[in-house]
Amino acid sequence: MSSALSLFQPCLPICTIHDLKNNNSHAFRTPYNTNRCPGLQFNTKLSRKDLLNTVGLTFLGGAIVQQPARAEVESTNDVTSNRMSYSRFLQYLDAGAVKKVDLFENGTVAIAEIMIPELNKSQRVKIQLPGLPQELLKKLKEKDVDFAAHPREMNVLSVFLDLLGNLAFPLLLIGSLLLRTPTNSPGGGPNLPFGLGRSRAKFEMEPNTGVTFDDVAGVEEAKQDLQEIVEFLKIPEKFAAVGAKIPKGVLLIGPPGTGKTLLAKAIAGEAGVPFFSLSGSEFVEMFVGVGASRVRDLFNKAKMNSPCLVFIDEIDAVGRQRGTGIGGGNDEREQTLNQLLTEIDGFSGDSGVIVIAATNRPEILDPALLRPGRFDRQVTVGLPDVRGREDILKVHSNNKRLDKDVSLTVIAMRTPGFSGADLANLMNEAAILAGRRGKDRITSKEVDDSIDRIVAGLEGTKMADGKSKILVAYHEIGHAVCSTLTTGHDPVQKVTLIPRGRAHGLTWFVPNEDLTLLSKQQLFARIVGGLGGRAAEEVIFGESEITTGAADDLQQITRIARQMVTMYGMSEIGPWALTEEQSSDVVLRMLSRNSMSEKLAKDIDTTIRSIVESAYQIARNHIRCNREAIDKLVQVLLDKETLTGDEFRAILTEFSDISSHRAYRSLPREMNKV
Repeated sequence: MSSALSLFQPCLPICTIHDLKNNNSHAFRTPYNTNRCPGLQFNTKLSRKDLLNTVGLTFLGGAIVQQPARAEVESTNDVTSNRMSYSRFLQYLDAGAVKKVDLFENGTVAIAEIMIPELNKSQRVKIQLPGLPQELLKKLKEKDVDFAAHPREMNVLSVFLDLLGNLAFPLLLIGSLLLRTPTNSPGGGPNLPFGLGRSRAKFEMEPNTGVTFDDVAGVEEAKQDLQEIVEFLKIPEKFAAVGAKIPKGVLLIGPPGTGKTLLAKAIAGEAGVPFFSLSGSEFVEMFVGVGASRVRDLFNKAKMNSPCLVFIDEIDAVGRQRGTGIGGGNDEREQTLNQLLTEIDGFSGDSGVIVIAATNRPEILDPALLRPGRFDRQVTVGLPDVRGREDILKVHSNNKRLDKDVSLTVIAMRTPGFSGADLANLMNEAAILAGRRGKDRITSKEVDDSIDRIVAGLEGTKMADGKSKILVAYHEIGHAVCSTLTTGHDPVQKVTLIPRGRAHGLTWFVPNEDLTLLSKQQLFARIVGGLGGRAAEEVIFGESEITTGAADDLQQITRIARQMVTMYGMSEIGPWALTEEQSSDVVLRMLSRNSMSEKLAKDIDTTIRSIVESAYQIARNHIRCNREAIDKLVQVLLDKETLTGDEFRAILTEFSDISSHRAYRSLPREMNKV
């Protein structure tokens, strides 16, 4: 019953469109009073052109209209039209007032001719049916009602527009593929759809990184190797005179944050040649062949701008060893690696392109990638030593206002194991703290708090006075006393009851020098110091009062003891080394564990237990023999909440001769039994 014009005249529930074949004008009727829709005129004469324009606007508005079957027949003057609810229709049907029913829209709409007793005349009404229930058909048959179903008539134009709408997106996609603009680069890689084969490398004809070798500190050996590359690019005849060839590739290896990417920026800033930079993950896509196309495109561009530098960060994303993993590896990644191997050192010979790559996982790279001719040099960028850390701190404190009490040498000594990125973050955190506290300069207090925050976490809420605080104080003093009285341990830097992270209290140690090698005595001393907290809880409060505060301590000392036995050969088992602790591959660790004999596994567990028990016995003896000093230290710690290393040693010296303990050079008797 609805027509296209009902979209523009929502006030007209039912409109009758006369046949278009024999009339040039069309009348629209409604039984409703025109006052219900002010401003709209009915019984209006429309020309054929106006009607077609109206229907066309409906199509352009996004409505695909299907012309239904004629819902009404010509009615006489005594017949009107209206809507009726389904429940009221059933009441008239039960009363026998329904004379005729026409079903439309697959049985969802009905036009019924009903005799209205109140009006004493028949009326045609429209009913919205809930589908076509069988009970309704049964009632219509019982009441001997004349009913008929009218199929939907499809308009050819509407069918065509519907089909065109369904095919619009596929046609657009195919057209974009056919009309894409090809490139002239050889190999066909960049001609993939939507530029999938084009390299995403960032290109700088005249690099302006803002970084030079003066901005890189703490890695002097790596700088020396890379400065030769820069000199080779600037003065190639100097090396060509003696028959030297420029290296094809340099691989930077080192832990995260040591300055590998910074060194690459410094090379680009110093050399002044075209520079390409990208990450190894930008080669790999889900489509096979895209990565190889990007490699070809990258090196084609690089050769056109040679001599130039290509920096690939995190090359392990694409250079992982081939044929590993479940299923033999990833086909797309291996094709990308094969193309990379060919481009760096293939049949084309010298291309004037130097590849600089960086990774912190050299053990997983393919051997063909590491051979001379591809990466001729492997430069290790390790963690800085004390002097290197001091130089890095000078670089990162140039733009910061430091107080006179801040000593970069002391900060360098307090930060063993910090990388260049950690030291940069340390100085930035100290500056943030100084600004938060309203200071115009960074003092040693801000630096000290920043170190604690980076290593241990954010400062927590101070503990209230009570049994828990006393127990934590004895626990931390136990660590400090056992460490100080054990030969080979690092000196105490401070003891604090201020919570940080998950720890309720902390004992800090600072080494006198950077320890590149650890002795058996030093490792055993760390186990004794780590067990000092648990020993203090047991000796002072009793075995039933020991707490969960030693959980992290037990994990650390167990790991050290296991490494002594299985990695360093520092036990009665002998100089054995097992793959399970050295390999980063989970499968290899499982295989090595399964290949171990039951007797060897039992001996390892027994030896580890013997080391820990010997160290625990020494820790308990230290606590028993220095009970008076421990009580005094705990009392001072509870009052001040933080003891410096000098304050701690001054109080301990009053009760015990520290120098005699630290001067004892031989291993403990219990350690020699292991």
